[in-house]
Amino acid sequence: MPRDMTEANVPFLRRVRLFSELDDHTLREIANAAVEQGWERGQEIVRQGDTGVGAFIIRSGKVEVVQDHAGAAEKIAELGAGDVFGEMALLDEFPRSATVRAVEPTTCLQITRWHFRGILESHPQIALKLLPVLTKRVRAAEAHAHEAVATH
Repeated sequence: MPRDMTEANVPFLRRVRLFSELDDHTLREIANAAVEQGWERGQEIVRQGDTGVGAFIIRSGKVEVVQDHAGAAEKIAELGAGDVFGEMALLDEFPRSATVRAVEPTTCLQITRWHFRGILESHPQIALKLLPVLTKRVRAAEAHAHEAVATH
């Protein structure tokens, strides 16, 4: 990413909960490793079942997160600027658990697992910040699964 874009993304990343307690040097490393991409309304950003290679930080726009359960699509979340999705792919190579689609023109910063692991080696405190976010998502998914079983 060009240096001016990297610098412009540092204040944005500071406002993202996942990165809010990191110093400017670390935020610069993350911004430098990130690639900015855009999608039009209705375009899929990630597809359930595909292997994830990284996480996305929504810079602008809005997305919906949809899970397919035996052919029935269920909207489980709507995310906007500053939200992160796909963060599990920073740690593992399992298939995506949901499809994420732009509901309006959307721009995201994407960081790959490989870049992120390099940053983690230099700044292990990021892992401590990531754990509560991942735990919250796993607990929400478990609650959602229990609710789905109870209603069927």
